[in-house]
Amino acid sequence: MHATLSRFLRSSTRPRIFLAGDVMLDHYLWGKVERISPEAPIPILHVDREEFRLGGAGSVATMLAALEADIVLGGVIGDDAAGERVRGMLDALGVDTGSLLVDRSRRTTVKQRLLGGSWQRTPHHMMRVDWEDRHTIADDLCDAISQTLRTKLPQIDLVLISDYAKGVCGDRLLRGAIEIAAQGGVPVIADPIRGADYARYAGCACITPNRVEASQAAGITIRTVEDGLAAGERLVDLGIEAVAVTLDRDGIVWVDRDGNLAHFPCRARQVADVTGAGDMVLSVIGVAFALGADFSVAMELANLAGGLEVEHLGVVPLTRADLLRELSEQQAIRAAGTKIVTIESLLPELRRLRAAGKQIVMTNGCFDLLHPGHVASLQEAKRLGDCLVVGVNSDRSVKELKGPERPVIDQQGRAEMLAALECVDYVVVFDEASVAPLVEKIKPDVLVKASQYPKEQIVGWQIVEENGGRVVPVPMKGDYSTTRLIEKARGVDSRQRRAS
Repeated sequence: MHATLSRFLRSSTRPRIFLAGDVMLDHYLWGKVERISPEAPIPILHVDREEFRLGGAGSVATMLAALEADIVLGGVIGDDAAGERVRGMLDALGVDTGSLLVDRSRRTTVKQRLLGGSWQRTPHHMMRVDWEDRHTIADDLCDAISQTLRTKLPQIDLVLISDYAKGVCGDRLLRGAIEIAAQGGVPVIADPIRGADYARYAGCACITPNRVEASQAAGITIRTVEDGLAAGERLVDLGIEAVAVTLDRDGIVWVDRDGNLAHFPCRARQVADVTGAGDMVLSVIGVAFALGADFSVAMELANLAGGLEVEHLGVVPLTRADLLRELSEQQAIRAAGTKIVTIESLLPELRRLRAAGKQIVMTNGCFDLLHPGHVASLQEAKRLGDCLVVGVNSDRSVKELKGPERPVIDQQGRAEMLAALECVDYVVVFDEASVAPLVEKIKPDVLVKASQYPKEQIVGWQIVEENGGRVVPVPMKGDYSTTRLIEKARGVDSRQRRAS
């Protein structure tokens, strides 16, 4: 699957997409909160910069452009400064705005977001202020957008509908777009609104509701993956070819009229902001299908992109190169035998696990030779949390600690034996004589070491406790000693030698 996903992301083809929907302008005000207003119990935001980004269907256009698609946009703006700014930003992206029409009966939708943080703290959303008109656009505007689609259809690979219930994607435009696309054999994918009768999307090749939207449309409370699949089955009965329900932490479920039911789980992520995740999923699904991908490839890419998007604050368009890098990082984690990882590839994975509420356990040693006492200790360590990371001394550091004749088994062999244990999740080889630098980077919730050592002799205990973790001594099973095992294998009984 990795090779297939990479092939689509490396394709030089630029898909041609007609995008219809509600175009908006996002206005961000960034600043610091340093005091409370004397006028009311509210924080004062000291603004130090502002930023404008395209929102709604404009955000989807930005994402499609970053994913190397050619876009024709159908929508409306007001006859105002915000509308002029929107058009200018779209023109700068190379979007065909010939069907971005001016509606003098409405204002351009603007969403102003205030983001503030105190000293050395990450900014977070404080408030959103909306300026908008939601009435359905006039029939002549609908017909003009539909006529553009009809004219350009021979050059279009796919139609996307970005419906934010701001008046553009009314029944007239929606039915017209679906019927025109069907005449040319062009698929339509829609991101639907909440609370509507989804029979209005009949004829779409796919819709992409989220958990709440699918729950309301299907009349099924979606708590589990199975609930999501059941909701999808109910929705395809409305005449929709396929439904991809996005289930946030549970990934995506796919149901289609051919009888395919599939669940695509996602990795745990450190969520900074969910804004834009739905648009990112829609954009990637659109590009993937326009490039000829099947549903499994499209869903895997959508999961990858949606997960990466929520790690950013605000809406951040992702490029194919961004997705390739993320794909390569995941492949490094998943590759055969690579429970054995570098610290650089491990740290992002640990951040995602922590974001999902998982407890990270760490232990370390030379593990030369691995014996039943080690195995029992590692099994006990895993029971103390969710993810067990084992730090293994490199060959060089073992020689420094144990002498020039050690190790008996090289670092790759020792790491592979540990990785073969079911209780071990990740193995990291470190080159320093002390494990302290590795503990500092991992900052485990639980640091485990054999109970023969008092806490004060366990390297890294202060680092762990200062970061809110704990140190747990684990008894060593049996009277095992690596040194004695090695000497016994060499025909030497170390206890007899000491006695002599």
